[in-house]
Amino acid sequence: MLYISPRDKMRILAQKPSMFTQKRLRWLTILSSLPLFGMVTAFGISPQSTSFQTLPPERKIIQTLSLPEVTISADSNSTYWHQENIRRGDTIAAILTRLEINQQDKADFIHAAKDSKAMRQLKPGEVIHAETTGDGELLTLRYFYGNGEQFLMEKIDDAFEISEQSAEAASRIRVGSGVIESSLFAATDAAGLSNNIAIQIANIFASDIDFYRDLHKGDRFTVVYETFHDDERNTHRSRVLAVEFINKGKSYRAVYFQAPGEEGDYYTPTGESLRKPFLRAPLEFSRISSGFSNARFHPILKQWRAHRGIDYAAPKGTPVMATADGVVEYSGWQNGYGNLVILKHHGEYSTAYGHLSGFKKGLRKAGRVRQGDVIGYVGATGMATGPHLHYELRINGVQRDPSKIIMPAAAPISKKNRTAFHRETKELVARLDLMRNTNFASAQ
Repeated sequence: MLYISPRDKMRILAQKPSMFTQKRLRWLTILSSLPLFGMVTAFGISPQSTSFQTLPPERKIIQTLSLPEVTISADSNSTYWHQENIRRGDTIAAILTRLEINQQDKADFIHAAKDSKAMRQLKPGEVIHAETTGDGELLTLRYFYGNGEQFLMEKIDDAFEISEQSAEAASRIRVGSGVIESSLFAATDAAGLSNNIAIQIANIFASDIDFYRDLHKGDRFTVVYETFHDDERNTHRSRVLAVEFINKGKSYRAVYFQAPGEEGDYYTPTGESLRKPFLRAPLEFSRISSGFSNARFHPILKQWRAHRGIDYAAPKGTPVMATADGVVEYSGWQNGYGNLVILKHHGEYSTAYGHLSGFKKGLRKAGRVRQGDVIGYVGATGMATGPHLHYELRINGVQRDPSKIIMPAAAPISKKNRTAFHRETKELVARLDLMRNTNFASAQ
């Protein structure tokens, strides 16, 4: 311990403080009068404190947290009701697969319903209702297939009992409208409309609008549709009666009309048919990955060459549809095309579908196909770097750009039905006009 004598203490106290010492004393006096928080702040701005520029850089640390494993078990004693939309070219086998029906019940149902009129008239956009167990057993299947007729299958004592009869259903006329922000399905969902309505709209304008490539943000639609309900107010199905779609500022309109003794269809308000001989695309909601070109760098051959078709990118197994009525001219393997189907249509037209992963069961040479029938499935066979469909439109055997060919229109309303057509569709057109004016006013 350092010892300081009383004399030394007096000498030190008698000395005059230096200028530096006086400044330090003043700072200490100020700091001693500040609260704790102010003291921290004072040190934060002191010239002697550490510079912000010398602080280490900020780092973001992401830590993966393990989540508890959740196991969901299906109770085979519980039953569930499902809705499945009928797609263009669908078969009952494909629908049962999507409903995850077990193989035995699927085979038994198809055999039991082989002579059913309803199962041969699967209409795109309509809905099939099914009751199943958790392990895929089919208990009930109901399908309202038009004109108030109902197909009903019930499983009784491990056997399928089928009936086709008139269904008591009340109908209501409804209207809806929406704006495209990203996709047609997102817009109909935001407008409170079912996917069934979206599918019908896409099918109605399939020959005029490519609902993947042609949609733009801000496109609008207005739809008048009819819903059918049972006594419990359950909706069995919905049918579009009139629709307007404004795509890139151009208006497309359609109204439904069914002449006595004929199939119903969609027409323009002036009576022109919307069922054109060729669809705009052989896939629903697909994406063009490579267009028609006289010079394209081939990703496999590594050289510039003509690309005489359109490539549609889609997952492997996506159903490929015939774009027009015709007969099968060729189905098999062909060089760089891989698995290929060629359809011969009316007159000089034919279409080709390449890189398929497989063919539709039952497809055979000279067999007839209808527009929208599934003929195969997307794949990557032949010279393909990934799953896609190569589609060609040929006129007299020469590939042509489908987007630049004006195709002939289908037959319009016949003269004998023209008066009835205008009488029955007048109110539908008026509803579209009213909705358009209402939407325009609300947008101002």
